[in-house]
Amino acid sequence: MKQQRQDGPVPLDVESYPVAPEGLDLEQVHIYVRHGERTPVRVRMSDPPASIPADWQMCNTAKHFHETVAGHSPTIDDGLWYKNVVENRYGKTAEGLCLLGELTDIGKKSTYSFGAALRSLYVDRLKFLPPKLEDEHSTYFRSTNIARTIESMQHIVHGVYPPSACAPGMIPSIIIRNGIDENIVSNTLACRRLALLELQFAEAAAAVWNSRLEPLDKKVSKYIGGRPLRLDGNPRASGILDTVRSAAAHGFRVPPEFMDDNVIGLIEAAVTAEWFDIKSEDGRRLGMGRLLADASEKMQRKIQPHSKDPTKLLVHTTHDSTLAALLCTFDVFDDKWPPFTSSVTFELFRKRTLASGQTNISGLRALSSFWRQRDEHYVRMRYKNKNMVLPMCAEEGKHLPGSPEFCTLEAFQRRVGELTPRDWVGECFPRT
Repeated sequence: MKQQRQDGPVPLDVESYPVAPEGLDLEQVHIYVRHGERTPVRVRMSDPPASIPADWQMCNTAKHFHETVAGHSPTIDDGLWYKNVVENRYGKTAEGLCLLGELTDIGKKSTYSFGAALRSLYVDRLKFLPPKLEDEHSTYFRSTNIARTIESMQHIVHGVYPPSACAPGMIPSIIIRNGIDENIVSNTLACRRLALLELQFAEAAAAVWNSRLEPLDKKVSKYIGGRPLRLDGNPRASGILDTVRSAAAHGFRVPPEFMDDNVIGLIEAAVTAEWFDIKSEDGRRLGMGRLLADASEKMQRKIQPHSKDPTKLLVHTTHDSTLAALLCTFDVFDDKWPPFTSSVTFELFRKRTLASGQTNISGLRALSSFWRQRDEHYVRMRYKNKNMVLPMCAEEGKHLPGSPEFCTLEAFQRRVGELTPRDWVGECFPRT
C-alpha cells in the first residue's frame, strides 16, 4: 500500500529564505499563522477497530496559575492559587488530560519554535527588527478569541521577544477582539449573507463529491460505525479528516487505509472543495475583504512621506480556514488542507528611486521628501516557505521586472479595493 506522511507543522525555513533583490528594502511584514497542533474538536473513531483515543493526555504544561484576587491588594501570600483540571464525560480526571480542540504540549512547542524562527530570520539574519523590544508599537500581535490561538500567540511572542529580549517594563500586548468584530476569519457569525453563501458552496460540493467518495465505503466505513463517508454525513468527512490529521500529528496509530494516498487524497480533495472552493466575488469580498483592507491600510500608512509609523512586524494567530481563504482569494491555493503552524505572509518592500535629473548627493538630501514620494513599493506573498506568484500581478508593469513574485503595491491595493466591502452591514444583511 502506498503510504502518505500526514501533514505535520510547517517550520519556518530560515536558511532557505530568499532574500529580496538588491535595492529592495523590507518595510513591514504581515503574518497570518495557523495555531499549533491540537486535539480533535469532537470525539470520532474512538471505537474499535479505529480505536483513536477519546481522551488525550497531552496537555501537561501551563495548567497552574496564580492570579491576584479581585478587589484585594496583593501581598506576598495574597492571591488566588488554582490549577485547571479536565474531567471527561465519565467524571474521571487524569494528569494532563486535554479538552477537545485544545492546544497540546506538542502544539505549544511548535508555536514557540515558529516564534523563535521569526526572531532568527527577522532579527538575527535580516537585521530587520531590533534584538531588544523597546517600542511596543514596532510589533502587533493579535489572536482570535479562541483558547488555542491565544495560547499559540503566547508561545510565538515568547519565541520572538522573550522577557530577556524586552526592555525593562516592556510587556508585549496580545490583542483580541470580540467575535462579532473579528475580521481575521471568515466571520459567518457577523455576516448572515456569508453564512448562506458558505452553506450553498458546501451543498454544491456535496452534490459533486459524495458520489466520488462512495467507492471508499468498503475501505473506511468499518471505522465509522458502518456508515458511509460523505461530506454531509454523520460524521462529516471534514471531521474524519480533522481527527486523522490530529491523531497522526501526535503519533497515534491511524488506520492504515487513511495513510493511503488514494484514500486520504480523495477525502482531502472533497473537504477542501466543500470548505474553500469559494470562487464567487461576493464570497471572497465578505470572507477576506476586511482583513485585506486592514492590511492594505497599514501598508499605506507605512509608506507615506515623512511617515513615523513604527510598526514593522504584525503577527496574527488564526485558523486553517483563514489561510485557505486568503490563498483562494488570490487564486494560489494548492488544494491541500493548511497544516498546523503554516502561515501566509505579506512582505512590504520599498525600492528607492532617484528623482529624475538628480545625481549629486547634496541635491538628493535637499529633495529627500520628493525622493521618498517617488519610491516604488512591492508586496511579496509567501506560504509554506514558498513565494506565491499572484495571477493578478502577472501582467507587465504589475510586478518587479524579472521577479513576478513581487507584486506592485498599486496592483495589490487595486485588487484589495475591489474586494473591500463598501457597506459591510448592508451586504451582510440585505433587505429582502
